[in-house]
Amino acid sequence: MNVAARPPGTAEGGEETASVNVAARPPGTAEGLFRFAVATLVFTIAVILWGAVVRATKYGDGCGAHWPYCNGEVFPTAPSRPTMVEFAHRVTSGLSMLMTYAMTFFAFRVTPAGHPARRAAVWSSIFMTGEAAIGAILVLLKLVAHEESTKRALSGGLHLVNTFLLVGALVATAYAARRPEPAVRPELRSLTALGASILLALGVTGAIAALGDTLFPARSLTAGFAQDLSPVAHLFLRLRAAHPFTAVAGFVLMTGLVGALARRGKSLLTARMALAVRVLFAAQIALGLANLLGLAPLWLQIVHLLSANLLWIAYCVFAFSVEREPTT
Repeated sequence: MNVAARPPGTAEGGEETASVNVAARPPGTAEGLFRFAVATLVFTIAVILWGAVVRATKYGDGCGAHWPYCNGEVFPTAPSRPTMVEFAHRVTSGLSMLMTYAMTFFAFRVTPAGHPARRAAVWSSIFMTGEAAIGAILVLLKLVAHEESTKRALSGGLHLVNTFLLVGALVATAYAARRPEPAVRPELRSLTALGASILLALGVTGAIAALGDTLFPARSLTAGFAQDLSPVAHLFLRLRAAHPFTAVAGFVLMTGLVGALARRGKSLLTARMALAVRVLFAAQIALGLANLLGLAPLWLQIVHLLSANLLWIAYCVFAFSVEREPTT
């Protein structure tokens, strides 16, 4: 056949196609990468949720203004509860980083040059390194615990964006391990990027709203509204008040956008992920309302954050799928 006569990794017209080369590799290598990427993703999500516990308990200064040491020690010898919580987050973050770097090394071992899993894995390592750098800056500049400055809001927003991009890169690595085909519908890239931007913007406002819940907890629903609507309300409280409305607006926009993209798709995966995005976004709205009415208890904040990550993962898979569907 003509395929056998072509150079490895190329197709008609000289375009690179990793799927031809992947098929010739030993069985199980791509599947192994897929499983490793999924395991790294799951562990990283757990670390993200524990980070929310650190923020909500105001234990972010449990190791003092020291990094990478904890209160000047490699291993705290007489840790308090805040120190144990913060140190556990640092240890698990370090393990997540090692897993991401190992996944990247694995991707280069089992995939050919130009394979999309390689690029996604490299981006995963870049964003993971960014996570460590942002975490160090937060600690060294004391933008944790009870800090109420605008710098903390900006750094928190940057942290959220980098975290979501990290999760997206891990998803892309797992996706490419199973489906290495290149995108054949680049004309949809602007629409899928718009959807990602909407989710990132909502994530940033949600992260700052969560800071408002942490730093300015309300004793009752009425007191919370009074705090938010005060003419001298803190920036975190103003954003906390605005977040529910922006979330509803985002839900309407995303529902229309995902519906329009899904109608151009034909695969079962695209249809399922479109449904998952809608359902998870509706769940986010319901959880946000529950947070508001229940005065944001810690466990519900964690569930809300988990749901946000699942929504982001579902949207990433949806976007990857719809961009790679054949045009005919």
